Order: sequence, then structure tokens, then C-alpha cells
Amino acid sequence: MFELEEKIYFYVLLVIPVLVVAFLILSIWRKKTQKQFADHKLLQRLTPEKSVFKLVFKVVLWSLVIVCFAIGLVNPKFGTKLETVKREGVDIVFAVDVSKSMLAEDIAPNRIEKSKQLVTQIINNLASDRVGIIAYAGQAYPQLPITTDYASAKMFLQNMNTDMLSSQGTAIADAIEMATTYFNDEEQSNRILVIISDGEDHSDNAIEAAINAAEKGIKIFTIGVGKSAGGPIPLKRNGIIQSYKKDQHGETVITKLNETVLREIATTTNGFYMNGKNTQQVVDAVKKRLLAMDKKEFETKQYTDFDHQFQWFLGFGLFFLFIDVLVSEKKTKWIKQLNLFNEK
Repeated sequence: MFELEEKIYFYVLLVIPVLVVAFLILSIWRKKTQKQFADHKLLQRLTPEKSVFKLVFKVVLWSLVIVCFAIGLVNPKFGTKLETVKREGVDIVFAVDVSKSMLAEDIAPNRIEKSKQLVTQIINNLASDRVGIIAYAGQAYPQLPITTDYASAKMFLQNMNTDMLSSQGTAIADAIEMATTYFNDEEQSNRILVIISDGEDHSDNAIEAAINAAEKGIKIFTIGVGKSAGGPIPLKRNGIIQSYKKDQHGETVITKLNETVLREIATTTNGFYMNGKNTQQVVDAVKKRLLAMDKKEFETKQYTDFDHQFQWFLGFGLFFLFIDVLVSEKKTKWIKQLNLFNEK
């Protein structure tokens, strides 16, 4: 098992292109300035030991130093011991609406990104619960089976988009029916399905599917994203809005949040509905209800011992830094013979 503890430090690598650009600018400026004082051939005779290769080599060394220190700060870790661990928790399946209506920007930045933000924050506040993910539009599609691997769950979540399913629509019933297949443990007393959608279901069997889910002991939490006033569905190219989706009469389609359907689905299963405009309020509400539920003990295999590897990269960084101190900017005999930069 491989883990990166502090990924934010990868931004340190941005210093490298800045360093390269600064070196190129300095080299160009130096050449122009030198031309104002003396002829190029005369300068070569006055400074015969000056090496272009050494200057480039030093830039490479400093780049390696930055890479090593950045990776050291990120602190990569390797799992060395796989154990079976007993945990207590609830099984939670997230069904995320990825239909085209989720592109509407009536809630910032848009409905689909807000949905992913909500699920990510809920997962970040879980302790030992298991999670699964379903994507649905005109049909439901399994994304991730029940797991305790939150990192994988968030990775799958971030890759979800409105182009992943060809069939369009909002088949909430299909998502509910698929969720019932995720809960394969008959002894599991608390089964939670969290539906994140704008509620624009174009079928009439969502409530029937919710009733069937309730009979199997599944509670449904529904979270509405969007506004009741609605908004148009943008059609973008390279991130720029080209136009808005239109109906067969040429009128701009306005997609609206249907809270009535979402509330009814939640009520049918003794769950609850919340508007997703305030992420923290949604996370707190879900967390409160999960804490009040009975937890089931289950076994899972996970890496329990992790070896830190940052010291290797810090060591290599110091090594390259030491080499940089030893290397002068003058030519050495064997490099001069190689004539790597056609130096005379």
C-alpha cells in the first residue's frame, strides 16, 4: 500500500520552471550586457575557463534538490503489514446524479461539482463506516462497491462527470434498485442510501422503488442541489459556454430543483431531505444521524504499519546540494575535451 501524506507540497515543484526561466533570462541578459563591453571572441580569451556546461549542470542539480525536498515534504509511505481489523460502522451508498441537468450553474460552481463536494465532505467526516458509489442518469451504473478505502472512493468520485453515461434522464428508481444489491449482508441493521440530485425524475416509479428499499431496511437520505427557480443547461467547448440547451421548439430549457420528489422519497424510508446549498449544514445533519444509529461490527483487511520514506528523498536532496557546492563554474579538463556545447 502506497500513501502520500501531504500532497499539497507538490506545489513546491512549481519553483523548477521559475528557476529555469530565470536562468534563461539571466543568460540572455548577460550575453547582451557583455556585448556592450567587448567582442565575443575577446571575452572567450579573457575567460577561457568559463564553462556553459557547468552553469547548466548547476541548474539541473538545483532542480533535483527541489524535486527531492518536495517529495520528502509530501512524505510517501509504504504499508508493510496487512492485518484483519474489526471495525464498527454503517454501510452508506452514495447515488450521484450525473445527468446533463446537473451542469446547470444555479448553484456554484454547478450542480455536479457541488454534489461531488458534498459527498467528499461527508466521507471526510466518517470514522469507520463503509461506503459505495453509484452514478446514474438515464440508467444507474455501479462506480465503487462497498469499501473502507476512502481514498479510492474520493478518487472515483472526482472522475465522475455528465459525459460518463450515454443515456440521459434522471432514473432515481434505477439508482435505488441498484443500491439494494450493494447491501449483501443480511445482518446489517443500518443501511443508508444518500441520493444527491436535482430531483428531475422523468419516471413515476421512484416512490415505488423507495417503498421496496424501506422493506429491505434501507433508509434514504436525499440532498437537493440547485434552485427551485432553476437555470439553463450550458453547452461548453473548452470550458467556454457556446450556447444553452434548447427544446424541440427552440426554447431554452430551464431545469429546476424538484424538492417534492426528493422529500417524498426520503419520507417513505424514514430518512430525511436537505437542500445542499450549505455544505457544512448537510455534513453536520448526516453526521448527527449516523452517530445516533447502531453500528455493526465487521472485519476488513487494511495496512496497519506504514514506513515513512521521506528521509531517503531528503538525503538525496542534501547529496545533490553537496555536489553543487563542490562543482565550480570553471571548466574541467575532461569536460573541456568532450566539448559538449561546442565551446572553443
